[in-house]
Amino acid sequence: MISVSVRFWTNDIAEDGQIQPKHAWTSGSVSIDANESHGIGKGSKKPFNSLLEIGSAIEETLLEHGIVLYPSNRMKKYVHDRPTVRSKKK
Repeated sequence: MISVSVRFWTNDIAEDGQIQPKHAWTSGSVSIDANESHGIGKGSKKPFNSLLEIGSAIEETLLEHGIVLYPSNRMKKYVHDRPTVRSKKK
């Protein structure tokens, strides 16, 4: 299995030395777990600053490690081969 971790920052939410359970910022970092059988070494952490950036951080992490994804059976109904573009005649 290839595992990607999403971590949310929790600093400066509660008073010094305390934590506020189940509270976090909408920013953090994405990383991939090392997996020798897949040839995945430890990589850099990709930061994100909003929930909308998580997908982009995951994509950058996967690309950094050369990971190729294939559509699942359920996803295939949305994904098709690119159509061939016909050149315009002059």
